[in-house]
Amino acid sequence: MRATEPEDSPAVGGPPPEIDAFVGRAAELAALGRALGTARLVTVTGPGGVGKTRLAARAAAGRAPRDGVGWVELAPVRDPRFVEHAVVAALGLTDHTTRPPRGTLLAHLADRELLLVLDGFEHLVDACAGLVAELLRRAPGLRVLAVGRRPLALTGERVLPLAPLPGDDAVALLRERAAALGVDTGDDADVRDVCRRLDGIPLALELAAGRLGALSPARLLERLDDRFRLLTGERRDAPPRHRTLRTAIGWSHELCTPAQRLLWARLSVFAGSVDLEAVEYVCAGDGLAADDVLDVLSELLAQSVLAREESPTGVRYRMLDTVRAYGAEWLAATGDEQRLRRRHRDWYLGLATWCELDWFSPRQAEVAARTETELPNLRRALEHSLAEPDEAHLGQTLAGSLWFYWAGCGRLSEGRHWLEQAVRAESGHEGARLKALWVLGYVAVLQGDTARALGVLRACRQEAELRADPVAVAYAEHRTGCLALVSDDLPRAEALLRSALARYREIGELNSNVLMGQVELAMARAFQGDLPDAVRLCENVRRVCERHGERWTRGYALYVLAYAAWADGDQAAARALLVECLTGAHAFHDLLASVLTVELLALVTAVDGDAAEAAVLQGVAARMWPSVGLPLFGSAHYNAPHERCEALAREALGDARYREGLREGTALAPEAALARALGRPPRTAEATACAPARPASQGPGTQEPAASRAHRGGETAG
Repeated sequence: MRATEPEDSPAVGGPPPEIDAFVGRAAELAALGRALGTARLVTVTGPGGVGKTRLAARAAAGRAPRDGVGWVELAPVRDPRFVEHAVVAALGLTDHTTRPPRGTLLAHLADRELLLVLDGFEHLVDACAGLVAELLRRAPGLRVLAVGRRPLALTGERVLPLAPLPGDDAVALLRERAAALGVDTGDDADVRDVCRRLDGIPLALELAAGRLGALSPARLLERLDDRFRLLTGERRDAPPRHRTLRTAIGWSHELCTPAQRLLWARLSVFAGSVDLEAVEYVCAGDGLAADDVLDVLSELLAQSVLAREESPTGVRYRMLDTVRAYGAEWLAATGDEQRLRRRHRDWYLGLATWCELDWFSPRQAEVAARTETELPNLRRALEHSLAEPDEAHLGQTLAGSLWFYWAGCGRLSEGRHWLEQAVRAESGHEGARLKALWVLGYVAVLQGDTARALGVLRACRQEAELRADPVAVAYAEHRTGCLALVSDDLPRAEALLRSALARYREIGELNSNVLMGQVELAMARAFQGDLPDAVRLCENVRRVCERHGERWTRGYALYVLAYAAWADGDQAAARALLVECLTGAHAFHDLLASVLTVELLALVTAVDGDAAEAAVLQGVAARMWPSVGLPLFGSAHYNAPHERCEALAREALGDARYREGLREGTALAPEAALARALGRPPRTAEATACAPARPASQGPGTQEPAASRAHRGGETAG
């Protein structure tokens, strides 16, 4: 139930890899620890490559407060407007509401004790300063550790400049890095000269160590001298350390073969990390054969130009920001930058298209993880496409194709941002724009933005009918039916959803969206009192999902089946279905499914006779709803289980003990709340005094869910 909070772990977002090899810096580490103990904003400054990030990572690991450390990597972020989105993403937050990401952060951090690390902010200093100032003002338990080349210039900021390594530490670092490559440098005076010439800057030393496999320290020193003579005149006005770093990177670049230099430059178009397949597609050609890419990439790894890291989706490669910036300068000088950016965009558009298709398959979890990992590059592809008038239709296609990620993996707020940009773009490709429109309408429905959803979906349908686009008509009608459902207009919801499902059958459309339409129709039938028909519809969805390996929509079908089981008095079956539903929703970070499930699980718990635990679960749900939107959509029908549970719990406990249970639930950390919701075994106890009421029908003004005896089975919906 990752919902509004990150998982209970020491570091959310995670510091950069390989912080274990930490040479020297004992005094600096102690000073940073003391500063973090007394100041709420500490900024570590220094030139690129001096070791700021590693020092911050080590300090954060040793001073994790009660709610952990949130690590935000800002180097890949270009647009200042995305600083807040990046922080939200790094903290693992999801928010279904229309509030801006800053509101999400303020709500999340208000009562937490957390250390927020902002790494690589210097190109976004104004946006970061404004955000940090407000977060510190509104979240008293927050501390911020900023890492960059300049201070934030805020009141109360404690600035710790980080100098290069002194002589002995610099030599120790170079020897250690060389030893990792199987090279024993010994007590060589040339090694000390290399360290002195490179001013003890760790990045420069690591680049030098990467060459010791092929060069002796003496030969390395000779080539370094050549580089100094060649480059000292480039930037005489730059600080000496910056000249040294640029010299070291330029020297490493000079020692590269033409193919290595070319790949280095082309790799600069990527954001964050990248996998081999993307490198081969984007970077091959025009002087770099596809079959040679892996060998050239391996050489860049050996020279510390790239770093290798493991991820949930496999091996990936990352380039330090300073090294990337150097490569970007060379790429711009070649005149090939726009072609590479188009290839980058094409690869990630293809990836998003594949992921959309593969979402309706047994690989859903893999698709979700892959999309999450590739988000920095997907953002860059969206930025490029929507900034180019001739390519705006590709940005519309990309934003629309990611509907499954925006809606299914807790990224509604960011999806809304891109989709709003996409529908404003004039592309001349109406098919792409129509898809972006209905996806935007879907996102707005889930956010509870009724007015925007209705306007967008109406426009989508009108344009689709004018252009005789049956697919867009079906999706616009479907999502309008979904809007009617959460607005309690059940007859209209049923009519629209049945019509949309008929259109889907006519055009041969079958995917997660189509099955979700059937689940929504089942919910409309259940709310109107026809539970047998709701069960029939959802059993069909479950069979189709299991045949195709689909897990996301299946979870919503299980929720409806659990609702029917509860109303039919089968509490054990209802609980088992809800536990399975909640487990799946948590895996996808689907906040809406999670909170709906917890609400119904609380009612089942109350009916089972454990009113105190039911109150705790309602507290868990209460903590989640602010990031979903209007609790239970403001719908009397969706709200009925909550009202019934509260009435049962208050009657059994009294107001004071009920409120105490709510407080306990709202105070639970996310993973503890998940364990609490999932940890209780199903009860098979006989009916208690909390037995459910089962009226034959109900109107929107009543508190109890519509229910008739649910009969399992029935025909498939087709």
